[in-house]
Amino acid sequence: MDWKDVLRRRLASPNTDPKRKKSEQELKDEEMDLFTKYYSEWKGGRKNTNEFYKTIPRFYYRLPAEDEVLLQKLREESRAVFLQRKSRELLDNEELQNLWFLLDKHQIPPMIGEEAMINYENFLKVGEKAGPKCKQFFTAKVFAKLLHTDSYGRISIMQFFNYVMRKVWLHQTRIGLSLYDVAGQGYLRESDLENYILELIPTLPQLDGLEKSFYSFYVCTAVRKFFFFLDPLRTGKIKIQDILACSFLDDLLELRDEELSKESQETNWFSAPSALRVYGQYLNLDKDHNGMLSKEELSRYGTATMTNVFLDRVFQECLTYDGEMDYKTYLDFVLALENRKEPAALQYIFKLLDIENKGYLNVFSLNYFFRAIQELMKIHGQDPVSFQDVKDEIFDMVKPKDPLKISLQDLINSNKGDTVTTILIDLNGFWTYENREALVANGNENSADLDDT
Repeated sequence: MDWKDVLRRRLASPNTDPKRKKSEQELKDEEMDLFTKYYSEWKGGRKNTNEFYKTIPRFYYRLPAEDEVLLQKLREESRAVFLQRKSRELLDNEELQNLWFLLDKHQIPPMIGEEAMINYENFLKVGEKAGPKCKQFFTAKVFAKLLHTDSYGRISIMQFFNYVMRKVWLHQTRIGLSLYDVAGQGYLRESDLENYILELIPTLPQLDGLEKSFYSFYVCTAVRKFFFFLDPLRTGKIKIQDILACSFLDDLLELRDEELSKESQETNWFSAPSALRVYGQYLNLDKDHNGMLSKEELSRYGTATMTNVFLDRVFQECLTYDGEMDYKTYLDFVLALENRKEPAALQYIFKLLDIENKGYLNVFSLNYFFRAIQELMKIHGQDPVSFQDVKDEIFDMVKPKDPLKISLQDLINSNKGDTVTTILIDLNGFWTYENREALVANGNENSADLDDT
């Protein structure tokens, strides 16, 4: 081949020389070509190998807006139908009686005291005869849960039947609460729970004596306990699951018992005597009868020995109206002071004690509140106690992770939160703590005198 022809071809196609350095623009163009090529191949391959992506069901449905009346009605009706279907799946009284008859018929001797027992073989036989609604209860897992120390490997028929009854009750209650879940999101707002309790009142014989004019105050009293303990972040809503998991609903429905003792009623926040006591205290404190409590009126709460410094913090942090407290805010205050061992109550009081909003109590915070205790002691003619001694006792009781700071979790973990908070906010509480040994001694002497007589 003539060298002239070779030279001409080389000059005509200069980009074919592998040793020639490519320009920056050429490199970018080449990179983009490669990217487009490989991306197209990947996208096409993905499409071909994952055709089932097209069949993924829709999993998000937005809630209808307020002006979409038809959609809201459709949603309400569909939820009602769903809850009715779930309700029909539960055991009714006749089916529960039949279940008890079958269990009793298949018991295995010997009895333990008065407890009839059943083994796993007969347990499964009962499950087959009891019907499809009972199938969920007759599993190895349930049997193992109820199996304790029986040498024959049996379980108590009564314990199993109580387990079934409890499950049925929980599902019934869940469905009943869900009927008041207007949003349909698994939680109840304050107004939803108020409607539930208001409609529940006529079914509770222990509340028959309440006047209808008091219903609104009773409902407010009852609802506040749920929200104070189950809504610590104050979101304004409570999960239905949390309502079922706590004991409050049991306490409320305990009022169905017509023979409930006076002692049980006095310790039950939801009883008529308890609600009337709390509301009566509120009215007694309200000296100017304007339906609200000022700081001066609240200072007479209990033994009237809470410090002004603490009361100042209450009115600074809690919701007030023109510097006065309404009944709902008062209920939170009462629930906190009457349940100081509970984490929710400690959280409420801790927020008041944390004057610097740092998330912990330091020596300055403790001294700030105890100084008011010392001033009250002087007013009452008592010798003030040294703050250094009290501070050391508090840190010894709590044993915080940081030796200079006490967090809310430290207070809860120590199981001494009620004692610490009482020392800092209430003179009577501090006096009781300071003289605890003498009070115990006097109590022992009195009991000994009673024994002698």
